[in-house]
This record gives sequence, C-alpha cells and structure tokens, in this order.
Amino acid sequence: MNAVRRDAGFTLLETLVALAILAIAMAAVMRASGGGINHADAMRLRVLADWVAQDRLAEHAARGDYLAVGVQNGEVTEAGVHLMWKEEISATPNPAFRRIQVSVYTPEDPSYALRQLTGFLTQQRR
Repeated sequence: MNAVRRDAGFTLLETLVALAILAIAMAAVMRASGGGINHADAMRLRVLADWVAQDRLAEHAARGDYLAVGVQNGEVTEAGVHLMWKEEISATPNPAFRRIQVSVYTPEDPSYALRQLTGFLTQQRR
C-alpha cells in the first residue's frame, strides 16, 4: 500500500486568518503611537503657553508696574509657535494691589486658553 503523504504547512485559509489578526494588531499599534505623538505635541504647546504667561508676570514684577484696571492684549512667538496673550487687570480690596490674570491661547482658537496664570502687582513707593 502506498501511503499518500500530505505536505506539512498552512492552508490558504489559515494564512488569511493569521494575516487578518496581524493587520488588526498593527492598526491598534499605529493608533496608540499616533495618540502618543498628538499628546506630546499638545503638551509642548501647553509648556510654551506656560512660559509666555510666566514671562508676562515676571516682566511686570521686574519693572515694578502698577497697571491701570482693564484688559491688554498682545502676540508673541515662542520657539517658532505664534501665541496670543490677554492680561486682565482688576482692582482688589487693598488699593495698593492689582490682580492680573494672564491667559495664553492660539490664534486659531482664541476661546480656549492653553494656560491661565494669576498674580498680583503692588504699588511701590517712589
């Protein structure tokens, strides 16, 4: 009797199922890595906005500014990124102090503040 020998290996159906599983796994990996890249870019933008807000408060403190109550706006480029800032100066119960709130945002979405920082300015005797 002659025994019929079948070659060991995968059938076409088994190969297609394995490729489908591999494709699904690779799609999940790509999605996760893409989300990480987007998160890193958003964090970089927030760090730059934080630096801008801190710079605005430090500049006023260094100059000894005692600003009038109101709103000031401006633009700045930090590390090649164009950002907008808004300073809201308000009075406090103590007339020698001013409250200043600095908001930093992108020109594309001025309704969403990337960073808000609050500080106080004092009136210095001269």
